[in-house]
Amino acid sequence: MSNAPDSNNTSPDIDPKRLALVASATRNLVLILDAGGRIEWVNAAFERHTGFHLDTIVGKNPGELLYGPDTDTETVRRIRQHLFRGEVFEEDVLNYSADGTPYWVHTYCMPVGESEGVEPGFVVIQTNISDRKNSERGLRIAASVFDRSHEAIVITDHFNRIIDVNPAFSRITGYSRPEVLGLNPSILSSGRHSREYYQSMWTSIEKTDHWRGEIWNRRKSGEEYAELLSISRVHLEEPGRFYHVAAFSDITALKNHAKELDRAANYDELTGLPNRQLLEERLRSARTHADRQKRVLSICYLDLDGFKTINDQLGHDIGDQALRATAERLTRALRSGDTIARIGGDEFVLLLQSDNAEPVYSRILSSVSEPLQIANQTISLTASLGVTLYPDDDTDAEGLIRHADQAMYAAKEKGRNQFHIFDPGLDAHRRQRRDQLMQISQALENEEFELYFQPQVRMVDYQVIAFEALIRWNHPDKGMLGPGEFLPAVANSHLEIPLGQWVLKEAIHQMNLWHEADESLAVSINISAPHLMDRSFADYLESYLHSHPDVRPGQITLEVLESTALEDTKRASNVLARCQSLGLQVALDDFGTGFSSLTYLRTLPVDVIKIDQSFVRNMLTDASDRAIVESVIFLAQRFDHPVLAEGVETMEHARALRDMGCNLIQGYGIARPMQAKALLPWLAQWRDQVSRHHSLGKHEQTSVQGGGI
Repeated sequence: MSNAPDSNNTSPDIDPKRLALVASATRNLVLILDAGGRIEWVNAAFERHTGFHLDTIVGKNPGELLYGPDTDTETVRRIRQHLFRGEVFEEDVLNYSADGTPYWVHTYCMPVGESEGVEPGFVVIQTNISDRKNSERGLRIAASVFDRSHEAIVITDHFNRIIDVNPAFSRITGYSRPEVLGLNPSILSSGRHSREYYQSMWTSIEKTDHWRGEIWNRRKSGEEYAELLSISRVHLEEPGRFYHVAAFSDITALKNHAKELDRAANYDELTGLPNRQLLEERLRSARTHADRQKRVLSICYLDLDGFKTINDQLGHDIGDQALRATAERLTRALRSGDTIARIGGDEFVLLLQSDNAEPVYSRILSSVSEPLQIANQTISLTASLGVTLYPDDDTDAEGLIRHADQAMYAAKEKGRNQFHIFDPGLDAHRRQRRDQLMQISQALENEEFELYFQPQVRMVDYQVIAFEALIRWNHPDKGMLGPGEFLPAVANSHLEIPLGQWVLKEAIHQMNLWHEADESLAVSINISAPHLMDRSFADYLESYLHSHPDVRPGQITLEVLESTALEDTKRASNVLARCQSLGLQVALDDFGTGFSSLTYLRTLPVDVIKIDQSFVRNMLTDASDRAIVESVIFLAQRFDHPVLAEGVETMEHARALRDMGCNLIQGYGIARPMQAKALLPWLAQWRDQVSRHHSLGKHEQTSVQGGGI
């Protein structure tokens, strides 16, 4: 049967011109071709859609204008074949507009000729079907994605009945498509999740048309698996109709791998206990819990005593077994809610939530000390336990572990198999001292220290015979600081010798400056015991004296504190004797305040004895202090040593000391310590006053600096 329309059905009552208007008015693309298939006429819709105008395309083959790179060549071949045969045909073909934009058309072509009363040719009517083609392509892509997706896809209707599943669904769950059609997806439920969990999921879908999360389901085989599930509600144009599209992937392997990574990252491989990373995480949580419950948290650092010997003597395999056995014992010794972690070779940390944990500490040490039977070997271990208590020790997790570690070392020093509790107050003092030592070190570099000088007067003629060098710190923020505010921090530190050397150098340098000013003044310099006992002390002093030949060594007195313990009195005696051989004098300072006064007096080469100011200051009102002062003066006289009294503040002190036979005095009653630049003017004034007065009684109120004697 021919596809050609009946050419005789034209009504004789309709004007042919009116019929011709159809071709101009239709939105379809209309072309009239000659017998050779060349364009004779196109309608306005064709011109608007393609961008080609009639006057530029008459006589051209439509294929030359409309076909492009993606036009199907087989379709083109069929079209040309139909035209050649003069046949009616219909084809879908991809055309291109003048600007290169592709579009799909459904082409209907009918040959015309003598039977229609016209010249031979073709009438072509094209309908734009791009939207349909794009939709079809989208459906094909969607179908391909549906079938080829590695994620399982389930589509359910608004009653949540399964209407389709993809092959990945069958692969993951084990259910074939026919087995699940019409069923509820709840057939996959593992039973792990509560009713509330599913209610929350559906509430989210009702409100937002979407839910995403992890869920445990069960395969047809009964095996449980974890899936990452996403559910979307899809609404159609039909009122009240919607579908659910659920996509999920099997993440069981990922979950297992994550569990393995978590174990590797947070647990000790040998013992299975938490490692340091997990310990700190749990410690942070435990601190929060302790704050909320107003309870004490014990952080215990346990170290096995002498464990290296077991490894060395019995081998690492035995050592590892001992560690595992010890870990099991410690775990059994703890209560529910406590934590034990291994953070080093033979080091464990325990977190105990208890307000009275000392019995637990003893139980822990006892559990470790019970003999172990390993590979026919009896192994005996002990442990040292350091403890810090939160919130008394209110610091972060890392700080708490560090403080417990410090306490553990203190327990080892006590004799091992002991526990020791960290003292936050003592630690705060240590931190403060450490900070102060850093400031002092910086002060040495910045030349913030300065020497002040206090005169020492001979009682017989009131002449100034020397000045004691006293260190001061010109602090950039706190102003001038006395030695009592920083020297205690320096004592027994790495800065004690550098600071002592600075004092020596500065004092000798100042003596040299006075010499250049025609003043030959003696100076007393305080030397600490560690500085004196340093092996390079005497060599350093001799070298520095050689570099200042104008300074007479005999004018330098080294003051050694009697209250400072000299562990090796023989070595101290040798060092002081060498200093005396260089020409220096030695004074025993603060005599009577220590425990070895007579021993030092007998064994050390001493030139001068200084009575501590604490006895001198109160001797007028305290009979005991007066007796001590008298005894020291008597001892000095018996040993034929001059004696110098510190802390002389009044005329009454001076008279009393003179009557007791004291040779030299020093104190605020004569003058306060002064800067080097103020010393020579003060000395000139003192000498002037002395030259005009010949008795001690006439020296009252003569000292500008100190109030006078």
